[in-house]
Amino acid sequence: MTQPLYVAFIWHQHQPLYKSPDSGVSLSSSQQYRLPWVRLHGTKDYLDLVLLLERYPKLHQTVNLVPSLILQLEDYIAGTAFDPYLTASLTPVEQLTLQQREFIVKHFFDANHHTLIDPHPRYAELYYQKQEQGEAWCLENWQQHDYSDLLAWHNLAWIDPLFWDDPEIAAWLSQGRNFTLSDRQRIYSKQKEILSRIIPQHRKMQAAGQLEVTTTPYTHPILPLLADTNSGRVAVPQMNLPQQRFQWAEDIPRHLNKAWELYKDRFGQEPRGLWPSEQSVSPAILPYIIKQGFKWICSDEAVLGWTLKHFFHRDGAGNVEEPELLYRPYRLQTPAGDVSIVFRDHRLSDLIGFTYGAMPTKQAVADLVGHLQAIAKMQRDRQSEQPWLVTIALDGENCWEFYPQDGKIFLEALYQTLSNEPHLKLVTVSEYLEKFPATATIPGEQLHSGSWVDGSFTTWIGDPVKNRAWDYLTQARNMLASHPEATEENNPEAWEALYAAEGSDWFWWFGEGHSSNQDAIFDQLFREHLYGIYKALNEPIPPYLRQPLEIHAARTDHTPQGFIHPIIDGKGDEQDWDKAGRIEIGGARGTMHNSSAIQRLWYGVDHLNFYLRMDVKSGIVPGQGLPTELNLLWFYPNKTMHNSPIPLAELPDVAPVNYLYHHHLEINLLTQSVQFREAGENLQWYPRFSRAQVAFDHCLEVAIPWADLQVPPDYPLRLVFVLADEGRFCNYLPENALIPIEVP
Repeated sequence: MTQPLYVAFIWHQHQPLYKSPDSGVSLSSSQQYRLPWVRLHGTKDYLDLVLLLERYPKLHQTVNLVPSLILQLEDYIAGTAFDPYLTASLTPVEQLTLQQREFIVKHFFDANHHTLIDPHPRYAELYYQKQEQGEAWCLENWQQHDYSDLLAWHNLAWIDPLFWDDPEIAAWLSQGRNFTLSDRQRIYSKQKEILSRIIPQHRKMQAAGQLEVTTTPYTHPILPLLADTNSGRVAVPQMNLPQQRFQWAEDIPRHLNKAWELYKDRFGQEPRGLWPSEQSVSPAILPYIIKQGFKWICSDEAVLGWTLKHFFHRDGAGNVEEPELLYRPYRLQTPAGDVSIVFRDHRLSDLIGFTYGAMPTKQAVADLVGHLQAIAKMQRDRQSEQPWLVTIALDGENCWEFYPQDGKIFLEALYQTLSNEPHLKLVTVSEYLEKFPATATIPGEQLHSGSWVDGSFTTWIGDPVKNRAWDYLTQARNMLASHPEATEENNPEAWEALYAAEGSDWFWWFGEGHSSNQDAIFDQLFREHLYGIYKALNEPIPPYLRQPLEIHAARTDHTPQGFIHPIIDGKGDEQDWDKAGRIEIGGARGTMHNSSAIQRLWYGVDHLNFYLRMDVKSGIVPGQGLPTELNLLWFYPNKTMHNSPIPLAELPDVAPVNYLYHHHLEINLLTQSVQFREAGENLQWYPRFSRAQVAFDHCLEVAIPWADLQVPPDYPLRLVFVLADEGRFCNYLPENALIPIEVP
């Protein structure tokens, strides 16, 4: 009998410490929270994920619960945690201050409007009033009932659809408007009720054998960087490092032990698996993990690739060409003992995390199951001695905001399909390892030092602002070390503040790479945790901690911050493009200045398409101040293929318009029709079919399917915009450059 393909889903549930240490540093004390995401994700994402799974008993999974998340959930359940959003929600509207009303108008639409706001008519009505009329108009015209409804809907919309059959919740959804303070108080009580079920439900399903619950170092620090910030240079040898080297490996067993003890207390047993924060590993951290008692850890395929000095290629369908290397556990051997490690399939994990939410449910489920069936067939064809394990590991909370009904429809369809598929078997990681212990070994010192992001640590170190934050942390850690009398027993405040400051999330948001509309709050929280160390030691707080690490101004030019899934309607929805790359053209930089009809370019990708947007000056239309034709041309650097010159008259002989290109999409801006061509022999162009989408209203938006290009994943391309009129060259964008895009 042939073995099934084993599949391990690992969902990672994490929130950083939003508590302000100003109201007492200990993680267990009552606190003011700066942001509401523990409470809101708690009502939307943690309980429903496992309740849905429970309906399909044949399917087993792993869920990782970070200690800092558990402790904050417990604060909210106890009613001792208050954040500004909650405080406003529980304030009588007639008592709201101007500052609170401004805060509400600005922040109570912090949600994906397609999935969390638009389905609710009253919430959508208020959202589009703000979008179309502006914040000032809302502050001038909204009445008390408008504020009360917005306060209610911001909390209601984050309650998972799985709970909509609750009579009270159903009544509120049906009511729609005219919410009272009493209604809002009851909604808060309902939130606490949902939060209180999260840990017991995980404990119950683990006891039943359907779930394995794992843990993470206490406050989610990047352990290899705690051991030595110089480990950043393993993947990036020329990395700029902080002025002071951070080397506090002794903090690693502290984080691991605190996580271990908290887990034992909440779950009544010892954990087996450890999700290293951001799947970050290095040889230096292994002995501590092994000594603490963990049996297995997980990381990313990029880390395995670096370790084996093997780059994982994928075929045209996106499946790994060397599956027997990726789909197996390994045993890491160290003088301290051994620990097993599994490596996730990066692409399959990303498809769930960033792309399937934008696809019709049936198509998304068929795509994922199709990939797994293709891998199962490869396993049968290659007759491996041990059945393979495909690890799909990802963030278990943020992606669902982009799915209809918070992923409920997708997960139900996926779980039903997997329950009926005889060749696929969902297991917890420990279940698999008990049945099929790792036979392949890797010497511990050979393990690459890196994370799930490109196999490096550049997301958390190397940028000037990130490095400055490390220097601040080093100074504070040295100060704590200079007080040997301050032990965890007699000065827990100092140590809790240190653990909080060592968390990875602050470094994620500093400098280039990631940004949100709450960057300034993350900056403030990091510095507040550092204050807490000095305060607990009765030491003066360094003046530099009073100043933000960086100026949190609106960003101009920047590269993409993540996957995007814009609706192509020519409207330029700000949420749809907030993670896109951006290039300022007119008014902000370049020789074209304000005279330019084109103001900026946006670009980004998901696993289905690459997306482009062109913003034009208000009132400008094609044929009147704007050429009528836009030509998009691109080639694939370092790839051998036919390329041809740009097929336009009066083309200047200057780079990059005198380059040769492989694909050409010509867009008629008047009719929004397209012609697609591919370069062939003898510098010729040949027509090809394209499913590209084009829309021009407030701006031009374009989606070009990867399927049109017939190139495999991990391909780079370089793009230029060329404007023309009746086949004659007019101009090109961006100036003296090409836009770099990567096929995911």
